[in-house]
Amino acid sequence: MSVHRSAPEGLSSAALAAQAHDVPARDGGLSRLCHLRAPGTSVVLELPSDGLPVVLHWGPGLGELTGDDLEAMFRGVQPHTANSRIYTQTSVSVLPQHSTGWLGRPGLAGSRSGRAWSVQLDQVRHEVSPSGTDGNDRDGAPAVGGGQPVEVRSVAIDEASQLEVVTELQLHPSGVVRLRASVRNLGDPYVVTALEPALPVPPEADELLDMAGRHTLERMPQRRPFAVGAWVRESRGGRPGHDSGTLLCAGRPGFAFRSGRVWGVHLAYSGNQVLYAERTFNGWRLLRAGELLMPGEVVLEHGESYTTPWLTASWGEGLDALSHRFHHLLRSRPQHPRHPRPVLLNTWEAVYFDHDLQRLYELADRAAAVGVERFVLDDGWFRGRRGEHAGLGDWYVDEDVYPDGLHPLVERVRSLGMEFGLWFEPEMVNLDSDLAREHPEWLFDAGHGPGMPSRNQHELDLGQPEAYAYVLERVSALVEEYRIDYVKWDHNRPLIDAGHQPHGEPGLHRHTEALYRMLAELRRRHPALEIESCCGGGGRIDMGILEHTDRVWASDCNDPHDRQTIQRWTSLLLPPEVVGAHIGPPVSHTTARAHGLTYRAGTAMWGHLGIEWDITEASPTELQELAAWVRLHREHRDLLHTGTVVRADLPEPALRVEGVVDEDRQRALYAVTAVDRPLTWPPGRVPLPGLDPERRYHVRPQPPGDDHPGVGYPGKPPWMTHGVILPGRVLDEVGIEAPPLHPDQLVLIRVEGVGEPPG
Repeated sequence: MSVHRSAPEGLSSAALAAQAHDVPARDGGLSRLCHLRAPGTSVVLELPSDGLPVVLHWGPGLGELTGDDLEAMFRGVQPHTANSRIYTQTSVSVLPQHSTGWLGRPGLAGSRSGRAWSVQLDQVRHEVSPSGTDGNDRDGAPAVGGGQPVEVRSVAIDEASQLEVVTELQLHPSGVVRLRASVRNLGDPYVVTALEPALPVPPEADELLDMAGRHTLERMPQRRPFAVGAWVRESRGGRPGHDSGTLLCAGRPGFAFRSGRVWGVHLAYSGNQVLYAERTFNGWRLLRAGELLMPGEVVLEHGESYTTPWLTASWGEGLDALSHRFHHLLRSRPQHPRHPRPVLLNTWEAVYFDHDLQRLYELADRAAAVGVERFVLDDGWFRGRRGEHAGLGDWYVDEDVYPDGLHPLVERVRSLGMEFGLWFEPEMVNLDSDLAREHPEWLFDAGHGPGMPSRNQHELDLGQPEAYAYVLERVSALVEEYRIDYVKWDHNRPLIDAGHQPHGEPGLHRHTEALYRMLAELRRRHPALEIESCCGGGGRIDMGILEHTDRVWASDCNDPHDRQTIQRWTSLLLPPEVVGAHIGPPVSHTTARAHGLTYRAGTAMWGHLGIEWDITEASPTELQELAAWVRLHREHRDLLHTGTVVRADLPEPALRVEGVVDEDRQRALYAVTAVDRPLTWPPGRVPLPGLDPERRYHVRPQPPGDDHPGVGYPGKPPWMTHGVILPGRVLDEVGIEAPPLHPDQLVLIRVEGVGEPPG
């Protein structure tokens, strides 16, 4: 075994360390204990000579431990063994196996024509080292985490079953753990049914949190006790889905944003998947995830292997701390967007399918005048696309609508100083299209024809090499011809009956891998191109798609009332700069609710800002106010898109406090929002979390987000008139009086440090 050692003393914000120590194993042999450290986080593993890694601790940093400390810890956590190790289960690996006495869901399930269905490992080799060289993972992908993560790679052989099983566990400088597994076939064809790595959580993790939802109402949180049995969240539509669990968390009962220890896992994958929380009768609590494989979808010939997506895991003293680690991980990727995120205007809710060139010119003129930096032409620009019934798949500019192509519009947009973006939905097809008529064999078909329509769409199989080549050529050619800066890549329906022609075998795994390859190739051909992942809104939001895109669209709902919750829980996983948030029209397209501009713009501030509104119909006053909001966002986007996201825990559910604090804790921006009517009046004080407790801050309302306080009520808190200077500790522990707000109103608060920072 090779061990990478770096100085454990004085770990910096990007330092990692690993130490190893041999101890007597349970069976009389030797095991190796391995302590992986990142700032604030420790992972302690047992590496047995006859098994895959066993997690003894994952969570708070344990400091520097000697070999004697590790050995004593190992002895101290061993459970009492009664008359059967099966009933006691003294250890469970990151890939639990039936042959070890595990009576829960096996980590690897499969067979070779009914044989080799129970894996028992004969030889295991563990390596502890940085993952790859030059900052790259072993599979060639860029290393995540701002440097080389420490990795434990374990290779095991089951000679009787003729299988090789590999697990890779990485600890990144962010404190995030990534875990994946692979199986290689050394014999006759082997069918993989499931491969699902797992991480244990301690007994204090007695409550579960994940998310549910639907189209235009994604990522609604839900909680339940972590009881004996299993809580399973499956996605079977070829994408995580609008009802995706997104994160599966377990923590101390009542854990909140600022308190309560909590652990959470996310699967970095964009196809079918399963999240799984399992508690057994003998006390084990596991969080696990993997690709949900269709029957016969992965059949390994001799020498072939299958590797799972990364199970990505974080922990924290409260959900904010868990979230900060995920944000740090994503922001430290080499490809993470670092230039200012351009404010954009998307044409969908302005013109829908009515692509009149003069109207688009006027829209572009108005957009530039209010400070928009990127103009995105949405659905309706290609052949035959005058509605949702035809044209999908025919990726040629419609000559009837644009007789000179898109060149006149693109030139107008660029002359106004804006970038140009274009909408595509390359994975979908209308039956009323040249593509479907000429190449029906490119559509998914499980033996029943093209299957059930949804939104008048059917499914194109990118696993068909000819279909893949066609889509790649058309998208790339248009990007090249029009020097497109930005592609909005949509995916408006679940994939069902997704059979790969001509025989109809399941094709979703192949399709998802082809999607990743295509996005990577587009970025290789067009290095400056930015890509947004849209999926009927928020149906494909995961770290897998973000390896190949620059932004996700959180929801097709622009109603700020619903967006308050959608964005809050999307940001638990993703930092604001990669989450699209748009100012919609005065009356919402999806809910018919009416809201003033302050609430619409003040809600959209907390992401990658856009406008999705026919501003050619806006009044001069509305345009002036909209321009002020765009200026405010551009003034503060360096803070909003690099700072630490914080959320207050309030006893009054009608109120919310969210904000962003810069890295030096010198300045911050908060929003106090009323999403309903408070039960008591006045609602009382609200804290401003995340500031330096020893530093003094000037607190005052931030225009233009200061124009609603007092509406319908006499007066407002004195601090809103004169400002107030208080230490960060007081602002967090005591707080300030909440502004008087009606439902669906908010106030922005600007906070700036006064004088030199302490120390």
